[in-house]
Amino acid sequence: MPVTFRKSFHILPGVRINVNRKSLSLTLGRKGVHRTWSTTGRRTTSADLPGPLGYRHTDRG
Repeated sequence: MPVTFRKSFHILPGVRINVNRKSLSLTLGRKGVHRTWSTTGRRTTSADLPGPLGYRHTDRG
């Protein structure tokens, strides 16, 4: 079983810094709709709707 590490820090309401073994990322937004930028170049936009519906798009730049 692989060993993983992930820690999330709330900086301000709607602003979070995520730390894991390979990168650092910044998330802006609330639980249902948010945008994330990572030090690896990945940018993710997420929107979750009630029920099984949702949207997630990732750009790898």
